Amino acid sequence: MAAKAKDSKSTGEGKEPSPFSPAQIKKFVGEVQAEFTKIVWPDKKVTAGLTGMVILLALVVSAYLGTVDVVLGKLISTILR
Repeated sequence: MAAKAKDSKSTGEGKEPSPFSPAQIKKFVGEVQAEFTKIVWPDKKVTAGLTGMVILLALVVSAYLGTVDVVLGKLISTILR
């Protein structure tokens, strides 16, 4: 039994092809294209609204962190004097 397993390994039977072989790459690209057809993309209005929300949130968070940085900087400089 062990001899059969050793023989099949040495002849290359049962081996998976390299993931970088042209056939495997072609299969992967085909699978990606099939998955892309399943995507439901949002319309332009929803995308613009969500983009606006992200920009607004980034501005609010940056203003908050900037304020905390200035306040802590002044506090520490006051303590160290």
